[in-house]
Amino acid sequence: MTFLPSLGYGGQLLGALLILVCAVLLWLAVRALISRSVKRVENGDTVFSKPHLTWVQPALRPFDSARRVQRARTIGGLLTSVSAGTIAIVAALMMLETLGFSIGPILASVGIVGIAIGFGAREVIRDAFLGFFITLEDQYGIGDTIEVGDTVGVVESLGLRITRLVDAHGAIWYVRNGDITKVGNRSQGTYVEPARVNPAVPTTEDHA
Repeated sequence: MTFLPSLGYGGQLLGALLILVCAVLLWLAVRALISRSVKRVENGDTVFSKPHLTWVQPALRPFDSARRVQRARTIGGLLTSVSAGTIAIVAALMMLETLGFSIGPILASVGIVGIAIGFGAREVIRDAFLGFFITLEDQYGIGDTIEVGDTVGVVESLGLRITRLVDAHGAIWYVRNGDITKVGNRSQGTYVEPARVNPAVPTTEDHA
């Protein structure tokens, strides 16, 4: 089924071109909307910062500048990528259908390829999803001191795939978000450094 069947092949080309133009315009509009929203969040100018909406989830509350900017850019980047991919796929399928191609076999082939890619890139996809939820739920952010396994460090950056930490000795650790099953945030709550036993002070066991 084509959009302009009465005009023949020229009409099909015109219809496909029209779809392409509409897809580009839609993409520009969506990107501008996302960019504007990200800038508003970076500046702390959001409806969720109003006093009567402070009950919303921590992901929507205002935070310090560096942390807010990082989270806004991370979520904005993900939304931009998802919207671009969705618009491109839908537009491509509509153009092929307009040009007279049967998209049934194409959809079947894309499904098989998608499954293969999904199996091959499942770790990357898992890292990206977990990184998104870590950012959305504000489990930790830039400047927080966190514990991941036996590593303790300050968060330098938080991406969709990798969290970068700097420990007390200056070593930089790159931790895949998919490998984080449990994390402790010393910058949240009321963390107290455990008391250390001074080996220079003798104990009752040493006198025994």
